[in-house]
Amino acid sequence: MVVRRRKKSRKLRGRTRSMGWGRIGQHRGSGARGGFGAAGMHKHMWTWVVKYAPTWFGKHGFNRPPELVAQPREINVGELDELVDKLLREGLAREENGKIVVNLAELGYNTLLGKGKVSRPLRVIVPRATEKAIEKIKAAGGEVVILGEGEEGA
Repeated sequence: MVVRRRKKSRKLRGRTRSMGWGRIGQHRGSGARGGFGAAGMHKHMWTWVVKYAPTWFGKHGFNRPPELVAQPREINVGELDELVDKLLREGLAREENGKIVVNLAELGYNTLLGKGKVSRPLRVIVPRATEKAIEKIKAAGGEVVILGEGEEGA
């Protein structure tokens, strides 16, 4: 079968062995590699280290396991006020003594923040809350139960 087209990889190959670098061993031996592995990172490969791996040398602290680092999960009182109807429909909140009881710890939140307005009396059970959030909920006729101080959930 006749070959009609030459392969693209034939470009820049020069003669059989030299690939365009002449015949006296240029770019041919293992010396062209500059050493095995990380050899020369503090010597002849230093400019490469500075450009591509600036954190190669030295100590850089450590990373704590993700399960030990507490992730802040926050909600504002305004957002909570908007969510209350949906939570009641889904059975994630309940009504007791004219107050809507919401356990934010069970919903995965750990902090209640004070941005927004509260339009109805809420009883919020949460691990942490800001003073402003507590103030706003009390002004609307509700209360905030901080877990660990008073009750342990509902």
